[in-house]
Amino acid sequence: MEPKSDFRTMKGYQLADKPRITASMEDYLEMIYRILKTQPLVRVNDLAKKLNVRPSSVSKMAAQLNDLGLISFEKYGYIGPTEKGALFGDYLLYRHDVLMDFFCHINNSADELEQVEKIEHYIDEKTVFNINRALKQLKELKK
Repeated sequence: MEPKSDFRTMKGYQLADKPRITASMEDYLEMIYRILKTQPLVRVNDLAKKLNVRPSSVSKMAAQLNDLGLISFEKYGYIGPTEKGALFGDYLLYRHDVLMDFFCHINNSADELEQVEKIEHYIDEKTVFNINRALKQLKELKK
């Protein structure tokens, strides 16, 4: 009998992970906290416009994030932060910003949004912190 392989499909890795929020949930939460950096509460319509989705989709996702204790939300109301959600939301913004800065730096470009959005959900926290550390070193070498 052959030894079991450590390789899996992407779906296999996702299923093997501890239960966590989905990539879509992360996208919504990230945008909620991006908006909260400039205003105290988020309206459903504001979030729908920023994510290019329908308000009904925002309401459905907000209810799920509310159930997970990441935001406070009442139907047709405002979306507000919870302590748990604020910590995670801040990390999501940090992860996005680190990856954007890194890809712009190595690609000598001003915008790598699509690439960041496609991969940010698949990089763990340790890797994000190590990318940030490596980026600082790369910038020092360039001086």
